Amino acid sequence: MTAQLPLAPWDLPAGHPGITFLTGPTAFFALADDPRFSYCLYVPTGHTPDGPPLPLVITVHGTRRRAETLRDAFADFAERRNCVVLAPLFPAGITGPNDVDSYKLLSPAGFRADEALLAMVDEAAARWHVRTDRFHLHGFSGGGQFAHRFAYLHPRRLASLSVGAPGRVTLLDPATTWWHGTADMKEQFGTDADPAALRGLPVQLVIGENDTDAAELAPADARLPEATGTDRVERINALRANWRDHGIDARLDTVPGTGHNHFAVLPTVQEFLETQVRAPEVPQQ
Repeated sequence: MTAQLPLAPWDLPAGHPGITFLTGPTAFFALADDPRFSYCLYVPTGHTPDGPPLPLVITVHGTRRRAETLRDAFADFAERRNCVVLAPLFPAGITGPNDVDSYKLLSPAGFRADEALLAMVDEAAARWHVRTDRFHLHGFSGGGQFAHRFAYLHPRRLASLSVGAPGRVTLLDPATTWWHGTADMKEQFGTDADPAALRGLPVQLVIGENDTDAAELAPADARLPEATGTDRVERINALRANWRDHGIDARLDTVPGTGHNHFAVLPTVQEFLETQVRAPEVPQQ
């Protein structure tokens, strides 16, 4: 039996209803390599196979996994900047009935969330005219944990990085093992940390001014260095200081009047991404 190839919007005749599922807010697609994971996109309605491939922005959900809502919050941005937005879904319960965190830590003992995301990127490129050698990555809370750890493993795949309010941070620390540090990355993932590869990458750290409720965090871990702090504000500052010690110039945007609220910080995230996403203008009809 011949394997089916993924249809692109321009493979369908004008007016075909299938086009509406492949442009604008798409359906969720199961990842062919591992259908436990899925993703949805926002594809600009004027998307064509002509011209340079469109920039790709990936936005990663937090623990509550509001992937579709997060994708929808980027709809106007995608149309305005003529870019494709991909929102992965890493369900809870993958490594056990109480698992909510494995995707954040990239779960080297179970599945590789970073590799699942790269497979989603490859699938998107097979269906849409999108640039995939480098992409823009944003995540908040649990997604912020995922995003900065992904950057350690795949720095050369990123065009920019936005890390929002991670509850736990991984420092560039060759004396401490994963996930607290990076000492055993080679054994865990097959690659060493390479701070030099992150130097020059546009990096945003973003957090609400009032995101200081330590009660919302996971119980303290004895292995977590005291220097990382006790709440998200202290921890994101510790991550910034650690990165600056390694020559990574990360800006810190503190959003006044808000706590741990992804959608309240999104305008600041999108303002950062506006300066990074360079897409051809949508041709005037």
